[in-house]
Amino acid sequence: MERVFVAGGTGFVGRALLRALLERGYEVRALVRSRRRIAVLPEGVKPVLGDPLRPGSWQEEAAACRIGFNLVGATIFRRWNESYKQLIRDSRVLSTRMLGEALAGGEGRVLVNASAVGYYGETGEEEITEECPPGKDFLARVCVDWEREALEFQKKGLRVAVARFGIILGVEGGALLKMLPVFRLGLGGAIGSGRQWFPWVHLADAVSGLIFLAEKSEAEGPFNLVAPGIVRQKEFARELGRVLKRPAFLPTPVWGLRLIFGEVAQVLASGCRAVPRKLLALGFRFAFPYLRQALEDLLRKKHGGRL
Repeated sequence: MERVFVAGGTGFVGRALLRALLERGYEVRALVRSRRRIAVLPEGVKPVLGDPLRPGSWQEEAAACRIGFNLVGATIFRRWNESYKQLIRDSRVLSTRMLGEALAGGEGRVLVNASAVGYYGETGEEEITEECPPGKDFLARVCVDWEREALEFQKKGLRVAVARFGIILGVEGGALLKMLPVFRLGLGGAIGSGRQWFPWVHLADAVSGLIFLAEKSEAEGPFNLVAPGIVRQKEFARELGRVLKRPAFLPTPVWGLRLIFGEVAQVLASGCRAVPRKLLALGFRFAFPYLRQALEDLLRKKHGGRL
């Protein structure tokens, strides 16, 4: 039974990844910061106590595994100040460094590291593939540093695959869970003009994509982990309204978001027309390539088979 190590396994995506790895027969170890967080791990996962941003005995547990997944990162969806912006960066870069150092040195080792399509910044109408250059805003610079840290371990013998996530849609966390109450009241709508592109991916495909990158020996470098059926924000709002059988025409003004979120409002109002070119070329098949299908699946699961 092959061992895998997951840092960031107690989060929204991490818990789904742990369940999927167990189902595939892996022996799974997950890093947790405190004993109370052990309770959120699926049964069958071995908890490992430690701080992902600091060296520790947890690295010995990681070193006993061939595959490591790093999903650590402080949320960006809260008001930023300079100290919190530093935490956004450090949580990503330092966790990557610590896990990479633990895995480095063994033969056939793999690091699958999270990143985001925020790497590209605001890109307008241009179709964005993995070869496109990075943006210049704060989150783009964070992603550049994050990925550089991961890819440095190629020099130490690791195969490194970087998953540039879009907006991950699920009903146990993430953006969709926050949107649902507003849309159910018929108060949902696009942000700003609604013309900005909305790169999304169903949680199941996000998890399958991570495992695909770990198992596919040719998978190296960055991959856009986004659904091929990309839509604009106004189309996303309209489809969510249709699935919920609610109107969804009330736009959210960017100035209103700025009052609540500060600098992060511009992130919410920007878009990126990212496409999963490299994943598709390697043969990855999306279970949910189109938005209506994805939303219907997620909302049926949330309500026991009913929309």
